[in-house]
Amino acid sequence: MNYKRILFLLCFFGSSLSASANFNFNPRCIEAYRAIFDFRLNDARALIRDEKLQNPQNGIPVLLDNYVDYITLLTSESKADYDKLKDNKADRVDALKKNDENSPYYLFSQAEVYLQWGLLKGRFGDYMSSAGDLKKARSLLNDNAEKYPDFLPDQKDLALINIVFGALPSNMKTVAKLFGMEGNTQLGTSQLEKLRAQVHGTAYSFYNDEIVFFLCLLNTDVLHDGNGYNKMMSYLSTLDNKNALKAYLSGYVAAKTGHNDEAIVNLQAVPVSNQYVSFPAVNYLLGCAKFCRMDSDADKFLTTYANQYRGVNYIKDAYLKLGYFYLLKGDEGKYQYYLKLTRAKGYAIDEKDKQALREANDARPDITLLKTRLAFDGGYYNRALTLLKDKQEGDFSSLRDKIEYNYYLGRTYEKLTKFNDAISSYQKTINLGRATSYYYSANAALCEGGIYEHIQDFNQAANYYNQAIAMKNHEYESSISNDAKAGLSRMHR
Repeated sequence: MNYKRILFLLCFFGSSLSASANFNFNPRCIEAYRAIFDFRLNDARALIRDEKLQNPQNGIPVLLDNYVDYITLLTSESKADYDKLKDNKADRVDALKKNDENSPYYLFSQAEVYLQWGLLKGRFGDYMSSAGDLKKARSLLNDNAEKYPDFLPDQKDLALINIVFGALPSNMKTVAKLFGMEGNTQLGTSQLEKLRAQVHGTAYSFYNDEIVFFLCLLNTDVLHDGNGYNKMMSYLSTLDNKNALKAYLSGYVAAKTGHNDEAIVNLQAVPVSNQYVSFPAVNYLLGCAKFCRMDSDADKFLTTYANQYRGVNYIKDAYLKLGYFYLLKGDEGKYQYYLKLTRAKGYAIDEKDKQALREANDARPDITLLKTRLAFDGGYYNRALTLLKDKQEGDFSSLRDKIEYNYYLGRTYEKLTKFNDAISSYQKTINLGRATSYYYSANAALCEGGIYEHIQDFNQAANYYNQAIAMKNHEYESSISNDAKAGLSRMHR
């Protein structure tokens, strides 16, 4: 074989190999991935487009396109966008199936697409389809983990699926079992925390921001860890200080854990420009936090949210808070106006919106108790106690207000670690409101169970957790019952 022939064959086979299908999470793809989790979706799209032009056989841009849709829908919560984008799933799975079967990203990338759409479908109410996608994702991930036991990204998705199915309400867990799907929220969270440490210093370290993203949301929204602020802040310290995700999550965690002043600072630091995706939830969170602090401009952010948001969550709650804002200012006309909007606008799907609708149809709140609620929600516990300390149960005329008075007294005492006083107030709440449809008594039993678990009196803890579960037909029934069952599960591990 002559020299020219050898060169021709080398060039031919070399060009064939370089053009063959592959999964290459190269620096440009990593940069696009990081832009996605910095909410710079236009920058991410440009990088993905460049990668497709430079390396058309690389399968990673297909996965990154799905991430763009995923973050778009998580931030906008737009049903119209969801209906428009959800058909992308099948095309992307088909494209990924045509890629390199011998790569650990082959099954993983397909599973990631199923997982992301499974989570999105659940968020938009397509529960049966969601369960099917999550089941498919778990099957692909288990197969991949068996083939590539050292491929760490599998563990991220398996942990998330574990958490999702562990957090389902009882009635939906029954449906999930029909799909052969069960989970454990505590175990899944522990797996994510372990993975966060494992990816450090590896080729998969760029997944850190996504792992922290899920840990923060899960600790606050699923585990309801009101004392997890310092732990979450330590996780967030590993994110770039200029990262929009860090500012948002820092504000979100602070708002959910009673660190209201810090929440406002961080939420105001979330960048707003054409470079970043629109994120209506920031205005909602900022409006709520400012209202808890009684800032005079709280209404501006709540109004912006209600006017610009195109999703289904917290519209009624935003209007109710606007009504209460003007009630505290003594503006009866605007109070009544926003009560009407609470009844007429938005959707009663999320528990907060259901609660807002109930309150809009109930008697107006007691001003002292409303101020106490806002102070408590903002973590201003001494202010809340000052509002209540000169009051007695007999100062309130309605049963609802008597129950609420004892409930917030108990919650405030608990946060100030005055556990005996808290238990006394919680017991009064339970006795007064056990047979009502208000959530105060069931949540008081849940909180009392938490105190006894904290001091390791597990028999009493179980007693109160079971009391919380036994109370039916009240507000927030599903979430309170789930939290009580999680408490019982913790003590039986």
